[in-house]
Amino acid sequence: MSNKTKVVVLTGAGVSAESGIKTFRDSGGLWEEHDVMDVASIEGWYRNKELVLEFYNARRRQLKEVSPNAAHEAIKRLESRFDTVVVTQNVDDLHERAGSSKVIHLHGELKKVRSTLDPELVYEWDKDLHLGDRCEKGAQLRPHIVWFGESVPMLEVAAREVANADVVLVIGTSMQVYPAAGLIGYAPSDIQVYYIDPNPAMSFELQRFRRLEVVPEVATIGVPMVVDKLLNEKG
Repeated sequence: MSNKTKVVVLTGAGVSAESGIKTFRDSGGLWEEHDVMDVASIEGWYRNKELVLEFYNARRRQLKEVSPNAAHEAIKRLESRFDTVVVTQNVDDLHERAGSSKVIHLHGELKKVRSTLDPELVYEWDKDLHLGDRCEKGAQLRPHIVWFGESVPMLEVAAREVANADVVLVIGTSMQVYPAAGLIGYAPSDIQVYYIDPNPAMSFELQRFRRLEVVPEVATIGVPMVVDKLLNEKG
């Protein structure tokens, strides 16, 4: 059992945006020119599987053209002193590529696919996915992404981590979209919370923390500042 200070880092699209990954919330409900419900809902999948597959193929290809930024790298530095867990709403692998060793993906992972017959059959996948690509049981493979209308299987795991946190960092997420927004509600109200966002929106959940520090900066500026502070302050 580790007696290290436990730091849980909650990240959203704002962390990856500065690496060049776009988010649909920046463009009026469109994601890379597509209506979100056409490419990120179970109904959209049943309506047009080829469109959905090509959309995620393009996202997967884009991952090869981007790199972790200073925020991802600063989060990794927390592991030098703290028991650090990253809980991300992002489906990219930039936290892992920066070196973070404990990453929980709430909304799935672009570089994995799974069986449409058995959701436990998950495969690493680095190339395009097509109609006709099948799992070992003969069923079509789909992106390993949590779409609108689907449950969030990692939510309980993430909630347990937040409940045991000594410090929480909230980075690049509006904390307005449920169920992920409710995660901060599991944290003890007397812990230190840092909220890093260029346009901070004070949600009900954040307002209950007595030791809340708001850092109104983009992730690549605000996160290294907070990480340096934590590394210098806490032994």
